[in-house]
Amino acid sequence: MEITEKLRKFEFHILLAVTFSSVIFLHCYLAPSYFDILNYFRPLLFSTSLFLVAVVVLRLISPPSIEAHGEEAGEGLLEYVVGQPTTGNVQSLAAEQVDEEEESVEAE
Repeated sequence: MEITEKLRKFEFHILLAVTFSSVIFLHCYLAPSYFDILNYFRPLLFSTSLFLVAVVVLRLISPPSIEAHGEEAGEGLLEYVVGQPTTGNVQSLAAEQVDEEEESVEAE
């Protein structure tokens, strides 16, 4: 009787342990194996590794230039796209444009 009474105290714990153990066992039994999952994702893993290798190789081939350390990132590219160097402020650039337009009008 004493054993039955002591087991009744832990009835919930025992049921929980049995349920948890059976769920883990069924999950391990029914789940696909590790190699099946690895084979399924093999193309993705392969292409990702090739991409990372390409990034590292390109980083080694073309290190960042030292001469543009004072500029903000991409400022040189923006100057190239716009086609006008940013020497001076906006007013001086506008004045240069007006001068160029006046010269083109006088040349005609």
